[in-house]
Amino acid sequence: MPTAARLIAALSMALVGIVVSFLIMPLMPEGTAFGYFVYVNAGLGAVIGWVWVGRHVGLGVVNAINNGLTGVGLLVLWGLFLQGAWEMFRLAMRNRYDDPFEALSAIFVIGLDFFFVMAVPHVLLALVIGGILAGLVTENAAARWR
Repeated sequence: MPTAARLIAALSMALVGIVVSFLIMPLMPEGTAFGYFVYVNAGLGAVIGWVWVGRHVGLGVVNAINNGLTGVGLLVLWGLFLQGAWEMFRLAMRNRYDDPFEALSAIFVIGLDFFFVMAVPHVLLALVIGGILAGLVTENAAARWR
């Protein structure tokens, strides 16, 4: 059921996805073609905000902070999975894998490589602060607009 809290959660998590995407871009190798990187992460943030963060509201400030941090954790995990799957697909089209199981396991290896690229203090700090703010803003929206 659409609520104001779900809308605010979707918008705030999409904003976190956009900000973190722009923080990750300079960390990647020179000449990397990002394509729909920012749009995918923003859409993923909006879906996670709507489905997860917007659903778990009305339980207080501590739970709102935990809700926002969980939403950011889901955003990172799903983002790494989707970006790893896209990179695996790109490499699979160039015949880099011998069989399908090697390609499927490469999703997780590529995702782990991407995690090590993004695991720098300013990106992690932006994720934590963005998650806390998203949870608190969503909780405030749930309390304000019932």
